[in-house]
Amino acid sequence: MGVGHHEAAWRHPRTDQSRLFDVDHFVELGRIAERGRLNSIFLADTLAVGPNVARNTQSIFEPLTLLSAVAAATSHVGLIATASTSYNNPYSLARAFASLEHISGGRAGWNIVTSAQLDESRNFGGSDTPAHADRYARAEEFVDVVTALWHSWDADAVKVDAESAIFADPTGVHTIDHEGKFFKVRGPLNSPRSPQGRPVLVQAGSSDAGKELAARVAEVVFTAQRSIPDGLEFYTDLKARAVRHGRRPEDIQILPGIVPYIADTEEKAIALEQEFTDLISPDYALRQLSAFFGQDLSDLSLDDRLPELPPESAIEGQKSRSTLVRKLAEESDLTIRELLGRLGGGRGHRSIAGTPEQIADDLIAWFEAGAADGFNIMPPYLPGGLEEFVDHVVPILQRRGVFREEYEATTLSGIYGLTSHDAPAGAPVEAISR
Repeated sequence: MGVGHHEAAWRHPRTDQSRLFDVDHFVELGRIAERGRLNSIFLADTLAVGPNVARNTQSIFEPLTLLSAVAAATSHVGLIATASTSYNNPYSLARAFASLEHISGGRAGWNIVTSAQLDESRNFGGSDTPAHADRYARAEEFVDVVTALWHSWDADAVKVDAESAIFADPTGVHTIDHEGKFFKVRGPLNSPRSPQGRPVLVQAGSSDAGKELAARVAEVVFTAQRSIPDGLEFYTDLKARAVRHGRRPEDIQILPGIVPYIADTEEKAIALEQEFTDLISPDYALRQLSAFFGQDLSDLSLDDRLPELPPESAIEGQKSRSTLVRKLAEESDLTIRELLGRLGGGRGHRSIAGTPEQIADDLIAWFEAGAADGFNIMPPYLPGGLEEFVDHVVPILQRRGVFREEYEATTLSGIYGLTSHDAPAGAPVEAISR
């Protein structure tokens, strides 16, 4: 997220706005994450300018291209790129991720999104946001085609035997002959099997359709949960859904997002968070709020409460996020101004302000309660916020025996401990064991 996850990070004196355009900035983030033995770096992405180009910074780099540069400067940290199933072609996307796999030595991950924004649809010839059910139906088939292409080469198909003049054993290279509702693809992919078999599959939708897709195919799930009870409910539900799809609970790692404001006293951390809140541009934040509900809320008074809004069932865009935002506003009786302040750092993800010890205590409490397998750290400013976490929170987690001191593997699936990884998406455990 450029120079920070907070929407006003680019305005804060702790960041350098010019680094938004500097690939070395992102390479540095990868190196910091690797120094902290973090599993991966995770690049969000959208396919449109956004709600207010005057106020919000852009995702300057396409994620797969950018992560190729990071791959060359790192050796262990995973590289997760967001890519849409609504506005890509399965064959070309499979090949692009396969390239990142080979460039990185098997450290790639794909964050599967269905692209809910109207402006994204208009950039690809649409006139309206595609129906939620249609987006997920296409996503289900898209993932199946892509994973079949990644498996169209057997692991031992490549021979590179110069003496016998055999590059690959043709019996180990297969067409997929897929013909479905949305796609017709013959295959095989023109890229051999990667060092980890295929990229790790990541998913972030928390609607019912999103959870079903995650339960069937995802290995890492990025979610927004604001309390341990809510986290437990999501965690238990998703793991149970995975079992119903013939998988094991441990085949999915669930990672709530957190936005940590870290200082040597709690008071300083709270003051730091307020500095960022004070830099929010209300006209931008209101347009973001409008996007959650698919309704223009830009004329709302900042001292009012949320008006009556359509239920989740009537929203075709960000269903689960709209429910989370509504719940946050109602349960805490927030004014619009207060709500925008709560959303500025993570757009619904939980913010924590405290000392390194307090941050570590919080994460361990979630982990020990069974509400998370890990966390997606969303520093409000970069690179400083990531450095604070790596240099001050990670050592506490290591001392308490809940986080690695060295990488256990060189592939992303190995780092996540995904023993059933190299199999087609959604394959049941019985098929994997064969």
